[in-house]
Amino acid sequence: MGSPKAAKSMVKQRICRRRLGALLAATLVAAVLAVVVFSDLFAQDPNASSQFDTLRPVRDASEPTDTGGSPNKEDLATSTSDQELDAGNSEPNQEETTPAESDGGTATSVPDQGEKSTGGSGLVQYTKCTPGTGTTICDLSNQRYDICKLCGDARIIGHSSTVMYVPQSLTSNGEEWSIPAQSRKSLPWIKKVTVKSLNASQLEPSCTSRHAIPAIVFALGGFTGNIWHDVSDVLLPLFLTAHQFDRDVQLLITNNQPWFIKKYSAIFHRITKHKIIDFDTDNQVRCYPHVIVGLRSHRDFGIDPNAAPHNYTMMDFRLFVRESFGLPAPEVDIPYRADKDDPERKPRIMLIDRVKTRRFMNAPDVLQGLDWFGFEVVKADPRIESNLDEFVHLVDSCDAIMGAHGAGLTNMVFLRSGAVLVHIVPYGIEFMADGFYGAPARNMGLRHVQYSISPDESTLLEKYGWNHTVIKDPEAIRNSGWEKVGELYMSTQDIVLNMTRFGPSLLKAIEFIM
Repeated sequence: MGSPKAAKSMVKQRICRRRLGALLAATLVAAVLAVVVFSDLFAQDPNASSQFDTLRPVRDASEPTDTGGSPNKEDLATSTSDQELDAGNSEPNQEETTPAESDGGTATSVPDQGEKSTGGSGLVQYTKCTPGTGTTICDLSNQRYDICKLCGDARIIGHSSTVMYVPQSLTSNGEEWSIPAQSRKSLPWIKKVTVKSLNASQLEPSCTSRHAIPAIVFALGGFTGNIWHDVSDVLLPLFLTAHQFDRDVQLLITNNQPWFIKKYSAIFHRITKHKIIDFDTDNQVRCYPHVIVGLRSHRDFGIDPNAAPHNYTMMDFRLFVRESFGLPAPEVDIPYRADKDDPERKPRIMLIDRVKTRRFMNAPDVLQGLDWFGFEVVKADPRIESNLDEFVHLVDSCDAIMGAHGAGLTNMVFLRSGAVLVHIVPYGIEFMADGFYGAPARNMGLRHVQYSISPDESTLLEKYGWNHTVIKDPEAIRNSGWEKVGELYMSTQDIVLNMTRFGPSLLKAIEFIM
């Protein structure tokens, strides 16, 4: 990238030019406004308001959508080696439960976050379902998830893990399905829900409570406790399945984890305005006109707009998450550009510092280098951030997030449009990097800078040497199976970042921010 002195000089020149341009533009605008006001250039109706109408941006159809997905090998995320809890705002907490209002059973109370507009997240109003004829209510064909859609007369018996469908004409064969109600149906430890379609010889249970709203039955558990899996396996599929109901939907959760609901209470409040029912302990026979069992899931940390209700995109999901936490509206620029008139302002970057593996062994040099390139550094270890609401506002105050490939980068969902993800890829895992974080970042309207480290930036080189297969043939390790990839490249590798070699990537990030 040339000499360090020349690179730093170039960065400073760009910052100065930008600030000078902003000052000249502001001066020009002020002069034009002065002429307009004092010359009465625009004749105005005396009865007209003296206030300018605020123009609200309309979401453009050309905004980025999810056009590509993770490679098939990205299903390696299901491996136990990816369950580590070292990168994900993931301290479980106990949640108090309160009795359901008038119909018995138990329900988890979601703290009130106040009413919020739906304008930023592409919501389309739900249309009430009507019972079909001759259709199978459960679809088990998808390799990722099973889902059942019961429309008409559905009766939920939580304590027996059963959902019954009473067809308008009891002429069915009395079909029965047993499905894991999570987005990863391959996980053997997820409790299954039995779905039955009754026939004429079967007696339907009497309702102890009737509801005029839709309901969704789904499971927690799985790999939750790692923020990437929290989002990819639960929150994103829940958005795909439930957002169409505009909060007028009841959630019934099996494998309930009260700490999860408490931690993401802002998102749950944005999904539903009703009590959340603990499905496994509920002693009611709850009757609904529309029940969905299971959660839709298209790919790891991604949405296929062509298969999503109302063509939802990853952009819609990110705006939904930001709206849930009360973060600034979509039209608000990234912090550096929003405060561009401040001559002392620096681009702000959050450094995600991992705890167990894929750590920066020369962290002081990394911090010094970021400062040298003109960044204000916010050093964050997401695992110790006990207050998620405060943490998401800290992320929102940054123009970029930087870190090694790992779950902590999932916090990019809290960034503003146009912010930058600086994605450092450890040696040997380039094949999974773009699918896990690069494509999701771009599809959410963020800028993505990927830097793949060289062997001499990896602690694996000192351990194995240049002639070992781990160093000279990562493809062979990959072909031997996920267990070896996880063991060698994910779980035992740390990083010694070469700041000179890394410099052009930082310059690219600065160009995006400017």
